Amino acid sequence: MALSLYYDTFPANHNPESAVDLVLLHGWGMSSLVWDEIMPELLEHFRVTVIDLPGFGRSPIPGGDYDLDYLSKHVLNVAPKQAVWMGWSLGGMVAMSIAGSHPERVKGLISVTGTPSFITRDGWPYGMPAEEMEGFSTLVKEDSDGSLIRFLALQAKGSEKQREDIRKLKEMVYFHGIPAPQALRGGMDILCTADIRAMLPDIRCSCLFIYGENDQIVAANTAEGVRALMPGATISTMKGLSHIPFITDPDAFLKEIQEFLCEYRPRSE
Repeated sequence: MALSLYYDTFPANHNPESAVDLVLLHGWGMSSLVWDEIMPELLEHFRVTVIDLPGFGRSPIPGGDYDLDYLSKHVLNVAPKQAVWMGWSLGGMVAMSIAGSHPERVKGLISVTGTPSFITRDGWPYGMPAEEMEGFSTLVKEDSDGSLIRFLALQAKGSEKQREDIRKLKEMVYFHGIPAPQALRGGMDILCTADIRAMLPDIRCSCLFIYGENDQIVAANTAEGVRALMPGATISTMKGLSHIPFITDPDAFLKEIQEFLCEYRPRSE
């Protein structure tokens, strides 16, 4: 099962009954700690549930095939009945999948450097080369610790604060200890194989897709492919940032999502 933590600390002048739930999903190799720097601002307006994917952070890893359906199932088991969902990278793919398959659970969707396919395919030139991702997958099976550190470095590559970002990511990883090997392998298999492009046109909630101009994992031009699949979605590319914009520049990231989230804030605001 996935482990969720629920936060309800917004200002006392707000009516709790009018507050909207916000679910946050992290990416491969990490945990819900990645959201810490933007949490105070989010808690000014929302009830926030952060979820550690199975085998990551504080979550145990139950039996079953570790695939996208597995992640969606265990996340839905601990998520509010209806919420705005924000997912980063692999977490963005999980959130997209849930928005497509369980629309009644998703009021709005923010995908942060996420993609419906992490690798290039016929008709999808926006991903990483399949052989490069497969190389990471092989490394995960041979050396999970080493592969995780290499992937952290790739996430920060292209950032103007690359060294600082890598340091922060390492601290977050080691805070809870290295994720379960099965979760690392299964999560990497999802990155290498999952393709949910067909689901995107059927997503009916309001959607915001955010990309980093210098992202080395999910290239900024992924926005073109998403725009073709979802003409009604709002798409933004943040200049000078990489795969982790909310860590590199949390203030700029909060400004980027502010207009979208205003729609879901309590009416008293």
